[in-house]
Amino acid sequence: MEIIFLGTNGWYDTKTGNTVCALIKTEKYDIVLDAGNGIYKLDEYADGKKPIYLFLSHFHLDHIIGLHALLKFNFKKGLYICAGKGARKTLGLFLRKPFTVPLADLEYKTGILELPAEINRLPFKLKALPLVHADPVLGFRLEIERKTITYCTDTGWCGNALKLAAGSDLLIAECSCRPGEQNPLWPHLNPETAALLAARAGAKKLALTHFDAGRYSTARLRAGALRAARRIFPRTAAARDGMRIKL
Repeated sequence: MEIIFLGTNGWYDTKTGNTVCALIKTEKYDIVLDAGNGIYKLDEYADGKKPIYLFLSHFHLDHIIGLHALLKFNFKKGLYICAGKGARKTLGLFLRKPFTVPLADLEYKTGILELPAEINRLPFKLKALPLVHADPVLGFRLEIERKTITYCTDTGWCGNALKLAAGSDLLIAECSCRPGEQNPLWPHLNPETAALLAARAGAKKLALTHFDAGRYSTARLRAGALRAARRIFPRTAAARDGMRIKL
């Protein structure tokens, strides 16, 4: 199994990266986490010969803006977009003219699954729980090929994040805030709280992503976040566009 980070920014694209997107390559499926602008690179790593399952944590634009690139792909085994309650209505408003091409007009099979109500329609084990954010957001715990990957982005510290991350082989967690920074009115993690989440959950590895574009404008600032996280959880990596992790 391999995880490839296609976009690692939150908010907007900069020279440090595209907005957030990650690919999990497994034997039977290509699993995509969020659809920021980084998703346009998906066909560099996924040939479309396996079903694509795309999980959207929520509907903020930096997590769905890349959906306008779906027209460039040829997913022969289909694309299945999995998101929270109301996904069909919300995506139906966004994936339509005059904004972009509707799903029905793509040349490959597509479908939308609303979570957690339709979670049993997935061909692998997944848990989805609400996290703490300004708008509804889901965290995901994926169990496949004897590995567990947890994805928690756009969240403050919360019990559901701990539940999802418990014993994970890899926790992919957001790092919107700078070291020491926190704002209860704007729930996000800083590198220390992301590292503490990994440590308390007993995760084996931590990858920081979703670096706020305004706060992390250089690679040097991301390196500072990595140092702060490693003081608490040494097995931490700071994701960058194109980085790969093998499990």
